[in-house]
Amino acid sequence: MHDERERFLIRYAGGFAPFVVEKAEGAWLLTTDGQRILDFTSGQISSTLGHNHPRIVAAIERSLREVLHLNSWMLSEDVLELARRLAELLPAPLERSILLNTGSETNEVALRLAKSFTGKFEVVGLTRSFHGLLAGTNSVTFSMGHQGYGPLMPGSFAIPAPYEYRCPIRHCVRSCDMTCLDVGFDLVDQASVGSLAAMIVEPVLSTGGIIPLPAGYLRAAKQKCEERDMLLIVDEAQTGFGRVGSMFAFEQDDVVPDILTVSKTLGGGVPLGATITSAEIEQKAVDHDFLHLTTHVSDPMPAAAGLAVLDVLAEENLVERSRKMGGYLTERLRGLQEIHPQIGDVRGRGLLVGLELVADRETKEPANELGGAVTAECLRLGLSMNIVKGDGSQRNCLRLAPPLTITAEEIDFAVDILDTALRTCVAGLSEP
Repeated sequence: MHDERERFLIRYAGGFAPFVVEKAEGAWLLTTDGQRILDFTSGQISSTLGHNHPRIVAAIERSLREVLHLNSWMLSEDVLELARRLAELLPAPLERSILLNTGSETNEVALRLAKSFTGKFEVVGLTRSFHGLLAGTNSVTFSMGHQGYGPLMPGSFAIPAPYEYRCPIRHCVRSCDMTCLDVGFDLVDQASVGSLAAMIVEPVLSTGGIIPLPAGYLRAAKQKCEERDMLLIVDEAQTGFGRVGSMFAFEQDDVVPDILTVSKTLGGGVPLGATITSAEIEQKAVDHDFLHLTTHVSDPMPAAAGLAVLDVLAEENLVERSRKMGGYLTERLRGLQEIHPQIGDVRGRGLLVGLELVADRETKEPANELGGAVTAECLRLGLSMNIVKGDGSQRNCLRLAPPLTITAEEIDFAVDILDTALRTCVAGLSEP
């Protein structure tokens, strides 16, 4: 198997798992060599309902019998119904959608809409952000992917992420007062050529280290944008459709973005995303000959899967379940923090939780070697989670994002494995 990987596949993210998956169901994976693994990453944080949920399978099977793919200017009933359902879920004026495939693509479209609507081109993002690795989105992804690929898009600005545990401007202690936002925009204003189009932000910087925006941050960011005639784009690829304990994370800040992007959690494991905006923004962009076209825009089959996801979220009350189980997971992890001094911080929202490992709680020195060792040991013991790399200098934050259908018993199983892995790896690394 190792030879096949080396011979036939392009390695795209540092390598592959040391096993091959035969079957996936619920929160569990079964490998070809018979190992059962509890998946606390929900696939690529996409299997909101767990792997191979029967309702998603049934929706796909129906689509295969009725209509799988169409020319991009032809629409199916499922596409129209999903667009209608999304508008019903969202506050005014968010009502017009384009159905796409990946988060990178939804953000690319959002940037194009913002530039078309405003007639400007500069975009502000946060350090530690991840919005995709396409040409435009990579330019405002500040956690990785910049070195070795040539120039970024002109007019791409980064401001400091509100990382409470490690204040980037050495100002706050444990509680962010958003000075970083003020200072960041002061710098942007001085560097701008007067063509600020949009700010793009994740409510929880997931790849950046599970950094939830502090209460009120999105509202303050929206005000900064309005003062400069910019649009606010909120990227809810990982936080939308219940994962953080509300249907959308922006609702927790009582603010409505100008453009919303969703993906991962909408498809339940199927490639599906949407860029959603107001009638005003859509109309002006169309008046300016807005263009975005891919082979699988508005495809029927992913739309059918998305409808199934929305149905199950409502019928099984999974948003509330995410809030409850997220609270239980955080409680169990904070219990581990009390007995493991290597756990410097536990943070997150709902079922998107980060656990940051440190060599010393006083200095907060990142325990990078321990992070890698614990992740590998957890996988050996039957728990899959991953390290998020922040700004690239750290490899010490463990990300836990189980499906919304996770049970308390499965959370206990995962935390027990994590406890064992920490004890084993700390002892191993401390040996002479």
